[in-house]
Amino acid sequence: MIIGYARVSTADQNLDLQRDALIRASCARIYEEHASGAREDRPELRRALEAMRRGDQLVVWKLDRLGRSVLQLIKFVTELREAGIEFRSITDGIDTSTPTGRFMFHVLASLAEMERDLIRERTLAGLAAARARGRLGGGKLKLTTDQVRTVLQLASDRGTTIESIARSFRVHRGTIYRLLERHREELSPVGRRVNPGRKAKGS
Repeated sequence: MIIGYARVSTADQNLDLQRDALIRASCARIYEEHASGAREDRPELRRALEAMRRGDQLVVWKLDRLGRSVLQLIKFVTELREAGIEFRSITDGIDTSTPTGRFMFHVLASLAEMERDLIRERTLAGLAAARARGRLGGGKLKLTTDQVRTVLQLASDRGTTIESIARSFRVHRGTIYRLLERHREELSPVGRRVNPGRKAKGS
């Protein structure tokens, strides 16, 4: 089954353009949402995912209909593929059911990985410089909003351990675990992991 998802940020914006494109893409169902791309809980997107089975395809008009962060989008599409669900973005020309589309996705994923590595290197270098100047020494450190954002970015990279993050910020690793628990919805673009073991009825 081909399932479409359309989103606009405010109630007074029009979904017609996206709806028409999804109908032309042969979507059997279309889930429509009025919500900000930064919003963690998007009920219609969650409903679309819950309706999907292995072998189905999720179609959007444009990548940014799913979210604003490239890293989150890559993670989201990767989870779909692990669950046996294909993905297509009409405007961006990405269709993971085709060789060309898979190639485009791998290019985006490589760029996102490079961006993540650069962020991690800059962050760790900055923390090391701050420690050298004595700015992070001493007792307990209360993490600022920017530091929390950095922790979440680092934690999204499987190559970075919780222990190394805790050492960088001079906090106990339990602090990092509690932080990730409070912000676990931000680590998934839709607040729900697709279940890779889910199969279609009768399969």
